[in-house]
Amino acid sequence: MWRFLDPVLVPLRRRWGRWLLRRHPQGTQVQVLLQHRVYIFLSGSGVIFVAVVLAMLGGAVNYDLALAYLMVFLLVSMALVSLFHTFRNLVGLRLQQGSSEGCFVGERARFEVVLENTNRTARHRIQLGYGKELAPDAYEIPPGDTLRAWLTLPAPTRGWLYAPRLRVDTHWPIGVFHAWSYAFFDQRALIYPVPEADPPALPTASLGLGTGVQTPRGQDDFAGLRAFQRGDSPRHIAWKAAARGESLQVKEFHGEASQSLWLDWDALPHRMLVEEKLSRLTAWVIEADASGLAYGLSIPGTHWPPGSGEGHRHACLAALALFGEHGATAADERFIQALSESSA
Repeated sequence: MWRFLDPVLVPLRRRWGRWLLRRHPQGTQVQVLLQHRVYIFLSGSGVIFVAVVLAMLGGAVNYDLALAYLMVFLLVSMALVSLFHTFRNLVGLRLQQGSSEGCFVGERARFEVVLENTNRTARHRIQLGYGKELAPDAYEIPPGDTLRAWLTLPAPTRGWLYAPRLRVDTHWPIGVFHAWSYAFFDQRALIYPVPEADPPALPTASLGLGTGVQTPRGQDDFAGLRAFQRGDSPRHIAWKAAARGESLQVKEFHGEASQSLWLDWDALPHRMLVEEKLSRLTAWVIEADASGLAYGLSIPGTHWPPGSGEGHRHACLAALALFGEHGATAADERFIQALSESSA
């Protein structure tokens, strides 16, 4: 409707964004809303309030009514006092970047923000949000208390989802004035491919070479040692041998070595599109993990040996999320490796 104003509005928005970036710190995990970073103006209700007061003032002047003058002065003084309280409700609020929780495509990722009230007075009806949308929850923070708030964002594509600038908002106490501020955190959440709705059965486990015969005792039968590989669980490392200065080795057991379940990219039908393959592998990872199986993942550029546990599942899902055009950087590789090692 207002597209004819874009030649004027777009440059103004860019200048406003650059000005905010200069005024507010970026990338820090803790930010304090100082006085020069809090903005205040009339709210929508405040505009109506001003119009009503002006109409009352006009009537008082026209009819020379002392009671009307008294009412106008009373309302104006209440508004001025509320201006101070609305501004003070945000000034000095301490914001801290919290954790984040990834999700699958089509769901909503969660980001945590920690609010700390270092004042001697409580803070009332604090709202948070990204962009122009504010979360419906309004928070009350007692003096000297800390509150953890969770915000959500839609996840339309796989890969890293970066949280935009955070907006802090309040209309307290009477809603005539509206105070707000911004915080720029470096928060991100990993979005996994959407699992296939009705995937085929898991591939058949293949027999390993030179590992002997599988026994019903599973991982209770020690089979020997082998060289450490990326993705191996630290619980199976031969720490006594490592303490003697020998190379890092991993204990193998008959139950886990004799059969390996591989989720292989190359074994999928060639007619499938890239996203369809990622969707099927994602569903298989979830199914194998829920069944308590040890499984490995092989996709172009990434090869995870068989493992199990929550860390291994997250590492495989992260590799699928960062595949292809969303490819992993060196930092992302270290992130995936840390996920795998967290299963210890």
